Amino acid sequence: MILYLHGFLSSPLSGKARQMQAAMAALGLGDDFLCPALPVSPRAAAEMVLALAQLEDPARLSLVGSSLGGYYASWLAERVGCRAVLLNPAIRPYDHLFTEPGWHTDYAGNTVEIRAEFADELRALATGAVTRPDRYFLLAATGDRVIDYRDMLEQYAGCRIRLIEGSDHALSDFPAYLPEVLDFCGINPAKA
Repeated sequence: MILYLHGFLSSPLSGKARQMQAAMAALGLGDDFLCPALPVSPRAAAEMVLALAQLEDPARLSLVGSSLGGYYASWLAERVGCRAVLLNPAIRPYDHLFTEPGWHTDYAGNTVEIRAEFADELRALATGAVTRPDRYFLLAATGDRVIDYRDMLEQYAGCRIRLIEGSDHALSDFPAYLPEVLDFCGINPAKA
C-alpha cells in the first residue's frame, strides 16, 4: 500500500500523484494507492493521515511525501514504523509557510483559509533526526529553488539518498525516478 502525501496547496491532481497512480494502475495495483486531499491545517492533516496509516500493517505501508507532504511523511513514519520516500521534503516549514494569513487558491482551484496558528501546528509535528534511516529514501534536487537540498541532506544523513543534479522543486523529471521509488516501496513490476 502506498499513501501519497501531496505538498502545500497542492492536491491529488498534482503531476507526481497522478504519475504514481497511473503506474500503480498499470501494474494492477490501483487499489493499493491512496492520495487523499489533505486539509490545509497541519493538525487536521496529521490526524487524517495517522488514521489512514493505522488501517494498514506498517510492514506493508509505504509513504511518499512531496514537499510539505514529505514533512508529514517523516512525522508519520516515525509514529507507525513504515517506509517513507521523501520528494524534496520541507525541512522547517513552520519558518516560511503560513506567513500570509488569509484566503488563497490551492492547486485544484479551491479557496482555502491560511491561519497564522498553522505554523505552530507544524512546529508540533517536528520530528528531529529519524530513528531508523534504513526506512527512508530521499530524492533531493540541487535545482530546487524552494527548499535548499543541503538542508535535506543534513536532515536525512544516513538514509538512502538520490541526489538529482538540477531538476526543480516539482521534480519535473519524476517519471525517471518512479521505478526506483516503487522498488523502495516494495513494488516489483516483474512480480505485480
